Amino acid sequence: MNSASAVFLATIPSPDRGVWHLGPIPIRAYALCIIAGIILAIWWGDRRWVQRGGTKGTVVDIAVWAVPFGLVGGRLYHVITDWWRYFGEGKDPVKALYIWDGGLGIWGAIALGAVGAWIGCRRKGVPLPAMADAIAPGIIAAQAIGRLGNYFNQELYGAHTTLPWGLEIYQRFDPNNPTIPDQGPNGIAFGHIPLADSPVHPTFLYELIWNLLIAALVVYADRKMRLGHGRAFALYVAGYTLGRFWIELMRTDDATHILGLRVNTWTSILVFAGAMVYFFLAKRRGPREAPETLRSKDDDTADDTDKVAPERE
Repeated sequence: MNSASAVFLATIPSPDRGVWHLGPIPIRAYALCIIAGIILAIWWGDRRWVQRGGTKGTVVDIAVWAVPFGLVGGRLYHVITDWWRYFGEGKDPVKALYIWDGGLGIWGAIALGAVGAWIGCRRKGVPLPAMADAIAPGIIAAQAIGRLGNYFNQELYGAHTTLPWGLEIYQRFDPNNPTIPDQGPNGIAFGHIPLADSPVHPTFLYELIWNLLIAALVVYADRKMRLGHGRAFALYVAGYTLGRFWIELMRTDDATHILGLRVNTWTSILVFAGAMVYFFLAKRRGPREAPETLRSKDDDTADDTDKVAPERE
């Protein structure tokens, strides 16, 4: 085995495609990862909500509002910040609606998703900050799962590296014509031809690992400090943006820049500052919300069989 083969075997290979077909039905890895993340966030969030004293099923009811709002917000943020991908000479504006091809901005998803959650919380008669605390670790765990979709789409990577965990990225082609390059999610890596910068830093993997660590941090801090009034959610936001800041500095894929920095880098700085201010100011609101304030207004009786055992602090 020559040295080049040895180096190749030490790297992480990319999938040859992000879309499979069952007859005429496309099975998209990105969409499956998003769906799996949403399911995990709802399940974990509902479990934490019940542990805090809330009504079982409330998170599911609120997700009916929050998830669609979040998906629309995430897509809007992506299209606005990366408008040049869809508008201008030679571009197809209709593709701005192709959410299944990837492209969801977490900032837009959180912002508009919060609007949907606020509507749901108002309808159920529960406080939004308390709900945010319950779902915080599930949200960032869902983001970690979503990064696997970026892996299949062969996106969100950094500069060239010789480290053993470098990611091999391949030239993809139109599945109907292997002579036409197509680096989009529908392309297929016929022949596994490495791109010029390959192997590269797998920044999607760095963020995936970071997100799982922040999820663990939020759970730990929440149990030790009995965080309430949105402070667990603020800790999640601060932790996530701290990681997103340094990861964005490593990325080399196309993105919109402002004053020499990627727009997501600036957003991370501003959101981190806001989250930290809220985390400390919200402490003045006192102890965590009382369990009786978390019961849904349409929950006339407390069914003990539906409750998970309270947290052990």
